[in-house]
Amino acid sequence: MKPTQKDAYELILEAIDTGIYKPGNRLVESELAERFGVSRTPIREALQRLETQNLLTRDGRSLIVASLDHGQLSELYVVRGALEGLAARLAARHSTPEELAVLRDMLEADRKLVDDPDAMSRANRRFHKQIHLASHNRFLVQQLDLVHRSMALLASTSIAVEGRPSDTLEEHERIVASIEAGDGDAADKALRDHISEAFTIRLRLDAAAVEAG
Repeated sequence: MKPTQKDAYELILEAIDTGIYKPGNRLVESELAERFGVSRTPIREALQRLETQNLLTRDGRSLIVASLDHGQLSELYVVRGALEGLAARLAARHSTPEELAVLRDMLEADRKLVDDPDAMSRANRRFHKQIHLASHNRFLVQQLDLVHRSMALLASTSIAVEGRPSDTLEEHERIVASIEAGDGDAADKALRDHISEAFTIRLRLDAAAVEAG
């Protein structure tokens, strides 16, 4: 099947999300077309779409992967905490036994990934997405998709910090236990606390990077 515009968009977005292209990297149509085996027209349209979504920005005539300043990072985490907390609250009310079983399975599988930060980071995204879906609110899921798209602009994962994978699993356990208990208040708080901890670690990483620079 011939690649579509959506294919090109998702390929570039995934490359940003996985760190192939980092904030400040220049994206060139011809290079992207060659890398992904897609013609330049859908690549061009995908780049325009990413620029509209503020994932790319202009540096003269070039398009580069955008970066988040301190204010934008803070704003993103405030919104993320509120929306993720709401998703957990709704999941505690609306999740099915099958969805709870999937969350439990994820927790068990993720225990084997504590020594692999990259795999743990991918698993973390899957875990959060499952909670979004378990909220059974399509408009909330759409907004969280936008938030997580912006998270792709973070150059590193907080899960890479020593000890963070184990802490993440403990926090995920509290979230799932609250959802299983049908306790919306506890689920909301557990997920907000989880996001708050990730944000604190992110700020420490950024401060260390500034000091090192």
